[in-house]
Amino acid sequence: MAVIHHTTTLTPTKLELLAPWLPSRPWYIGDGEPDLAKAGGFRLDDPEGEVGIEFLVVTDASGAQPVAYLVPLTYRGAPLDGAEHALVGTMEHGVLGRRWAYDGCHDPVLVAQLLSLIEGRAQAQHQSTSNTPDREVTRAYTGDGLVGADFTAAVLDDHTGTELRGPHGATLRLLRVLRPAAVVPTDATGHVAGCWQLPDGTARGLFVVVHAGRG
Repeated sequence: MAVIHHTTTLTPTKLELLAPWLPSRPWYIGDGEPDLAKAGGFRLDDPEGEVGIEFLVVTDASGAQPVAYLVPLTYRGAPLDGAEHALVGTMEHGVLGRRWAYDGCHDPVLVAQLLSLIEGRAQAQHQSTSNTPDREVTRAYTGDGLVGADFTAAVLDDHTGTELRGPHGATLRLLRVLRPAAVVPTDATGHVAGCWQLPDGTARGLFVVVHAGRG
């Protein structure tokens, strides 16, 4: 289980790290410098205990209406080979030392644990409390086995999300721009949903949608 260090420092902070990175993403719909706030999310445990896995939700209040973004991140104690393009930045952690933060869609550890979550083999963990499941995060899956499938062959970004393509046409789509009360597509074989905070209250919607492909 991941241990959350509440009394330590993090330089830069996660929001400071994301502020220059988000506008470079094709799914960022803001105009100008982001005004970010932490709005929710959850964690997953790495079975090897080496990689921090967080699905962070941030809101950007720089526009006329706040926009919520899903930002999956991994935190590593050393650079991930071949993932220079996915590096968000580095941080100095008061307990763990230097940490390399990556866009988790390009990190095989996050992808494997997300597939385990979708299949019900792993459990979402509370974002800020150690050893505590997050009951607000729900999942469903009706297809065949996902764990072990290669969903890192291609990562396609567009104006709404990031799509990971697996074998036989299967897709795993992370909805980067979050919409409250989003409806699960009728042809989906699985999904992950959760909550986040907006200025006027709590929202709930889809984080991930799975399509099984041809089988």
